[in-house]
Amino acid sequence: MHPSLLDFATLSAGLLVVRLVVGLFMAAHGSQKLFGWFGGHGIAGTGMFFESIGFRPGRFFAPLAATTELASGLLVALGLLGPVGPALMLSVMIVAAVSVHWKNGIFASSNGIEVALFYGTMAVGLALIGFGSYSLDALLGLQSLYTPTWAFVALAVGVLGGVGNLLARRPVVAA
Repeated sequence: MHPSLLDFATLSAGLLVVRLVVGLFMAAHGSQKLFGWFGGHGIAGTGMFFESIGFRPGRFFAPLAATTELASGLLVALGLLGPVGPALMLSVMIVAAVSVHWKNGIFASSNGIEVALFYGTMAVGLALIGFGSYSLDALLGLQSLYTPTWAFVALAVGVLGGVGNLLARRPVVAA
């Protein structure tokens, strides 16, 4: 179908599907870390893992990452607060890609960056495209507040947040 023939309702329906899948999976990912749901390890287990990859103290960084994942996923799924949720999602995916997955290559089958790259890319796309008419932003009349400039600023803050978190990392040195 030619893009000019695609109506806004159809575009919004497509965005709703993408937002629900990406947002709810990201929220579930955060719930694994925060509450131990869906086979996760909760704060204690996640904190120990974070310690092993240089985020110390792990019990400080684990709830921050988990809450950011949960909040970003819910904001995206609900279509609330424009690019804020996607920027938060991008931030945690930058940290995950660099600190956990980068050394393993591209594909998820070898614990590579595939999944983190997917979530980060979806976050950037949603921040730039918007949430469509089937969102809380549309229902609350907030859509007009989010301009392309605001999206780029939010994403830049997300990148800086991810980089800042990586700079706080103190990698474990092998003895």
